[in-house]
Amino acid sequence: MSLTYWAEHAWLPEGVRGRVRVQIGEDGVIAAVTPDTTAADGDRRLPGVLLPGFANAHSHAFHRALRGRTHGDSGGGSFWTWRERMYAVAGRLDPDSYLALARATYAEMALAGVTSVGEFHYLHHAPDGRPYAEPNVMAEALRQAATEAGIRLTLLDTCYLAGGLTADGHTPLDGVQRRFGDGDADGWAARVALLKPSAGMRIGAAVHSVRAVPRAQLGVVAAFAAEADAPLHVHLSEQPAENEACQAVYGLSPTALLAAEGLLGPRTTAVHATHLSMDDVRLLGSTTTTACFCPTTERDLADGIGPARALFDAGAALALGSDQHAIIDLLEEARGLELHERLASNRRGRFTQAGLVDALTRHGHRSIGRPDLGRIAVGSPADLVAVRLDSVRTSGSRPDQVVMSAGAADVDTVLVGGREIVSGGVHLLGDVGALLSQAIGPLWKDDR
Repeated sequence: MSLTYWAEHAWLPEGVRGRVRVQIGEDGVIAAVTPDTTAADGDRRLPGVLLPGFANAHSHAFHRALRGRTHGDSGGGSFWTWRERMYAVAGRLDPDSYLALARATYAEMALAGVTSVGEFHYLHHAPDGRPYAEPNVMAEALRQAATEAGIRLTLLDTCYLAGGLTADGHTPLDGVQRRFGDGDADGWAARVALLKPSAGMRIGAAVHSVRAVPRAQLGVVAAFAAEADAPLHVHLSEQPAENEACQAVYGLSPTALLAAEGLLGPRTTAVHATHLSMDDVRLLGSTTTTACFCPTTERDLADGIGPARALFDAGAALALGSDQHAIIDLLEEARGLELHERLASNRRGRFTQAGLVDALTRHGHRSIGRPDLGRIAVGSPADLVAVRLDSVRTSGSRPDQVVMSAGAADVDTVLVGGREIVSGGVHLLGDVGALLSQAIGPLWKDDR
């Protein structure tokens, strides 16, 4: 049975149009888009402005358990002290608790308008580092979580082989890090090859960072991703210490090292890309590598402000992620992309509103291997988000500036493949706050 929706405003490929009807076929694909028309009997009326579904291109689902517990250290703290708390949670998860936490986290994403997520997944093995009897049981928990939450998943299975990088070289995996590793990149590739894509999950690859994957292993990951025509993601230059250690050991910046080993290109996404030289910017742009910014995480962890506009001008597409989920609000991430640039440059209007929507939708989806998504157009899957224009935050807003005024709380309706997973601001799973509490509480029972 086909469905027809009507919206007062919709963000189409040519920009915002008024009084738009969108007809969806039985296959969940958009069959017709008609602007400047009146609603017909039987049309489902949507409030506000209709946008393509949002892509969360960088997620660590288990980090959601850290929210409200790692922000107020009286001694200050840094990325590195935060990381120790993150490792503590990583050591407490098993397949059942991972499923519960990821399902609730993905449902929270759906409430915020996210229809696709790129999950940067490295919780591969048991806490002591031994493989589970089913070697990808943790990945399967993520598949099930996304299915039950109703969103699309690109599993970016992450190669993580070393505990860190100092001026003296790579250090071995230690403590909870042992559950991240597969021995070497060939072992990683053999395990990932056992994963099969499904209707709701695509398979991608990731290098955790140049800290965690020695140079000699990088080419194996690049070759695996190329053969599978899969997206390839990597944390890049999130901290100055990473740059300094890489330069000391390899005589190259992390960006130059990735380029030398064949990891940059249009299928690759560099996550954070915060502390870059202009040579690094030119390398990423000239190879049309995507840069994924996570503004709410980058400011929460005091990482710094990355050169987003310079990368864009050099030829890199921009995507967005909520990373550690201190906030899950992709509209806030898009707004942060512009506002961080304003702080760094003392200038306004660094990106057009259409450019922010592209980062939120089309470019984010391409980053996670879904170039078919991110447009309200005939032939595109009906992944749609209706954002209210009558809330205390958005009342008075022009529909073409909704990114600068709206937030997750203004998302009213979310469709994935024509299926409503959020209606009137309520997720199909019901009380997502309760699901989060039930999933997170046991992880901290001995650490109040």
